[in-house]
Amino acid sequence: MKFTIKSALLLLLAIGLYGQANAQGIKLPQASSGQTIVQDFGLGKITLTYSRPNTKGRKIFGALEPYNVVWRTGANSATTIKFTDAVKIEGKDVPAGEYGLFTIPGKNEWTFILNKTAKQWGAYDYKESDDVLRVKVKPMATKGKVETFTMQFADVTPTAAQLHIMWENTAIAINITTAIDAQVMANIAEAMKGDKKPYMAAAQYYYENGKDLATALSWMNEAEKADPKAPWVKLWKGRVQLKMGDKAGAQASAKAGIAIATETKNDEYVRLNSELLAQASK
Repeated sequence: MKFTIKSALLLLLAIGLYGQANAQGIKLPQASSGQTIVQDFGLGKITLTYSRPNTKGRKIFGALEPYNVVWRTGANSATTIKFTDAVKIEGKDVPAGEYGLFTIPGKNEWTFILNKTAKQWGAYDYKESDDVLRVKVKPMATKGKVETFTMQFADVTPTAAQLHIMWENTAIAINITTAIDAQVMANIAEAMKGDKKPYMAAAQYYYENGKDLATALSWMNEAEKADPKAPWVKLWKGRVQLKMGDKAGAQASAKAGIAIATETKNDEYVRLNSELLAQASK
């Protein structure tokens, strides 16, 4: 067969197509790894999805990521954050929903942004007119170098948490809060109308959130009737009694809890009831 320029071009095209198809079959590591964090918060959840570039010896803020320019806050697609319930961020209301998370790094001040367009590549199509939240926060120096861009939730309680954003030698902390008391109280009231009443869980909420302790004790008494051999019921009844100022009652509950836990070889509740007894004996 005569080897012509046309046949050579066809051969090169075939080789190129084969190489392209072969390359598509190779699985390579992402230059910026992805991470999704699902954080329980209040009565719902927060879901954070972002990509994590490395410094690779580069100067980041004020160089690779210029100051005073909107940043996708990660790599690849813009970072997204989803709230199943309404929250407050730095005291400002944020409805439940999914948002694009952007920042504007600055030397002395950062702007934290939530944008209603959650799915977008980078910040190329970002529109300030779509912002639902903008708050100013102060950057902090990290104790050491953070090689891989990191976001995490810290200091999480039922109604408050911080979102930490860290890279290179810089970090910011965003305060998030939620109000759940009215909903929990309504849930308890509704549950108490049912056949299976959550006496102990309701009493624990009352104890931990400054509610009526007499009601909490009456519920613990009901829980005790239903499960008289449970050392954890004795423990929580004693805690309520101690908070009410009834040290003798708390001591009696703790001693009963120790006896039951010892008999059933439950070391954890031997310890917890013993700690309660020590507190009630002061």
